[in-house]
Amino acid sequence: MPVRLGVVSFAHGHVHAYLNAIAAMDDAVAVAGWDDGVERGRQGCQQHDMIFEPDLDALLARADIDAVFVTSQTNRHAEHAVAAAEAGKAVLLQKPMALTLTDCDLIIDAVQRHGIRFSMCYQMRCDPVNQRMKQLVEDGAVGRIAVVRRRHAIPLLLNRDFARPGNWHIDPVANRGMFADDASHAADWFYWMLGRPVSVMAEIDNVITDVAPDDNGVALFRFAGREMGVLLNSSTMLAAEATTEIYGDQGVMIQNYGDLSSSSVPRPPHPIALKLYRTDDPQWRDLGLPADTAQGERIAAVARPVVDYLRGRRGPIATAAEGRVGVEMILAAYRSAEEGRRITL
Repeated sequence: MPVRLGVVSFAHGHVHAYLNAIAAMDDAVAVAGWDDGVERGRQGCQQHDMIFEPDLDALLARADIDAVFVTSQTNRHAEHAVAAAEAGKAVLLQKPMALTLTDCDLIIDAVQRHGIRFSMCYQMRCDPVNQRMKQLVEDGAVGRIAVVRRRHAIPLLLNRDFARPGNWHIDPVANRGMFADDASHAADWFYWMLGRPVSVMAEIDNVITDVAPDDNGVALFRFAGREMGVLLNSSTMLAAEATTEIYGDQGVMIQNYGDLSSSSVPRPPHPIALKLYRTDDPQWRDLGLPADTAQGERIAAVARPVVDYLRGRRGPIATAAEGRVGVEMILAAYRSAEEGRRITL
């Protein structure tokens, strides 16, 4: 029997990429959805040939649903994830986990009390280039790491349609800020790659726009191994190339075309997605990974691992406890920017 999936809110557009991927699977099926915006919910369900449930309790009571994507406004994640857990449904939660650590703890408690399956939907952990970088770091390919820079950028605040009044993504109540929303990807990547950071200093502000609470941010994390991690998040970046730089005493890794701003513009001839330089092989070596992956493909790549997780073939993409660490990192960065000082995590 295929895994039977529901959707709790179509507010976050990533859910459409997940459902498109699931439509091509023979071991999973999207059954029904709910949304507090009735028209948005009806349209989403019609688009994916699903049943629209106007009542959330009715959706969660359906015996033909095993798990739900919770892709609602971020400030409602705890409310919806807890309700799903209480109904015995597995939860696949959009990033970031929540806007407060209190809400993160409510989700963690519900997952533990009701014994449900839970996974964050972090697409960076599903991308083959990121997975190869993590393997190389763990194998010591660059030796002892000194500095890592990771950029996660979009141009959407320069898009009038996205920056329109009423878009919950730019609402400080529903989403806090663009750094909270989008830098959560890079924060989780750093945690996944280097472990829990010990401190952060940050600058987060409106630099060239005023439609959202912030449009650009830079956070400098220190990790237990003394590594420095530079997280650059921008919502006003039109184009880019190098996504990740990892500098060690035995080698260097450079990733290109790993986010929206770099993947959505023309690439040069013979682009390289990931290259490695080592002291025992002093030349740039192309590691042969695809450099033409569209950002939409990265988002859709979440679907296969979460279905495999629900079928018991693998673990979650990221646990609830790991989701909380990402939120802690983001909140500490905001606090550092607001107070103008280093924050210990």
